[in-house]
Amino acid sequence: MDDQHGDVAPYPSGLILTGRRVLVVGGGHVAQRRVPGLIAARADVHVVSPEVTPAIEGLAGAGEVTWHRRVFAEADLDGAWYALATTDDPEVNAAVCAAAEQRRLFCVRADDARGGSAWTPATGRHAGVTVAVLGQREPRRSALVRDEILEGLREGTIAAPHQRDRTPGVVLVGGGPGDPELMSVAGRKALMEADVVVADRLAPRELLGELPADVELIDVAKLPRGRSAQQEEINRVLVERALAGKRVVRFKGGDNFVFGRGFEEVLACRAAGVPVTVIPGLTSPVAVPAVAGIPVTHRGVAHDFTVVSGHLPPGDPESLTDWTAVAGLRGTLVLMMAVQNAPAIAAALLAGGRSADTPVGIVCDGTMPGERTVLGTLGTLAEVLETEAVKPPAIIVVGEVVAVAHPEHFGERTEVAAP
Repeated sequence: MDDQHGDVAPYPSGLILTGRRVLVVGGGHVAQRRVPGLIAARADVHVVSPEVTPAIEGLAGAGEVTWHRRVFAEADLDGAWYALATTDDPEVNAAVCAAAEQRRLFCVRADDARGGSAWTPATGRHAGVTVAVLGQREPRRSALVRDEILEGLREGTIAAPHQRDRTPGVVLVGGGPGDPELMSVAGRKALMEADVVVADRLAPRELLGELPADVELIDVAKLPRGRSAQQEEINRVLVERALAGKRVVRFKGGDNFVFGRGFEEVLACRAAGVPVTVIPGLTSPVAVPAVAGIPVTHRGVAHDFTVVSGHLPPGDPESLTDWTAVAGLRGTLVLMMAVQNAPAIAAALLAGGRSADTPVGIVCDGTMPGERTVLGTLGTLAEVLETEAVKPPAIIVVGEVVAVAHPEHFGERTEVAAP
C-alpha cells in the first residue's frame, strides 16, 4: 500500500473465516505464530513453503492445515479469502501482496506492514469477547494494551456491573499460599462477581480491599468458636445466602480440598440444592517450598513426596495418620499445621527409623513479606523451633531436598540418608 497521506487509519473488522481458504506463504516462526489463530477461527489453512517449522509440520501431519511443499505461485491465491506473506524474503512477500492486490484480496505482509493491505492485530478472547488491538505498526504496544484489557475482563475490573455473572450459587475459590500475585485469574474474577464473600484468615487479605463497596464480607474468624460449630455455621451461611439469590464466594487460603474442608461445603450445598463450583488454588505444601527455593522432588534424591496434617499429635485417638508408616517413607515429607506438634512428630519419625540428621526446612509466612526459612535437622527440630521463635503459619519440609536447596548449610551430601 502506497501511503502518501501520512499514517494510515485502519478500519477494524471481524473476519468470518470458517471453512474459507486462507493462504499462508512461508513456514517459519512468523507463520507458526499466525497459523494457530487461523485454525481457531476454523479457516481452511493452506501453507506454501519448501520448508516449515516442526510445529507446522505437526499441524499438517494432524490434518489441521494443508502444506504445499514448494515455492509460491500466483495461482495459490485462487479461491482464497485472505492471505499472509510471512517469508524472510522481501521479494517473495512483495510478489504475494502484488498478486493479492490484483485479485482484490486482503493480504498481510509480515516484514513490511505498509506493503500489505491488512494488518494483524494483537488479539485475545475471554468469555465470548474477542479483543483486537491495532497500534499503528507497534506490535509490542498493541500486545501490552491487549493484555491489560484481557486482564481487566478476566478479573472483572472493567466489565460493567450488569455484565458480570450474577447467577445465584456458591463458588469455592482457592486463594493460593498468600501472595495475591499467586492467585489464579479465575479466582480473582469470581471475587469481583460476588455478592457475598465468606473469607478465611489465610486467604489473600489484600484482595478483600478491592471488592466493590456493596459486597457483603463475612469474616470466618468472627463466627462461633469450635471447629465443628464453626464449620456448621459456614455451611449454613453459604446455603442461606445462595438460596436468597446471592452469588457467594467461599474464599480460602491454598486449595479448597487440601486440608481445607472444602468438600464438606460442597456436600452441604448439594444437600440444599444449591449450585456449587470449584476454582482450585495453588496448594501451599508445594507452592510455599517452591517460592522458598526448596523442591519437593529432585532427580536422584526424591521421587515422591507426602503431605501430612500435623494439627493432631502422634498418638491422638482422632488422628488418622500412621506415623510408623510415614517414618518408613524415603521421599520428602511436608508437614502442614504442625508447628505446635512438631517436636512430638519428630520423635515419632525418629522412633520409626528416620535418621536424626535428616535435613529440615521450616518456611514461615510463605510468600508473604515476612517470609523466612529456618534450617535444622530432624534431631534438632524441637530446639530450632524454640530458638527461632517459629509461629504459625509455617510449613515444615523434611528430607534431602532441603540439603539440595541449601548446600551452604548442610554441606555436600554424597548419598541420600536412609529412612
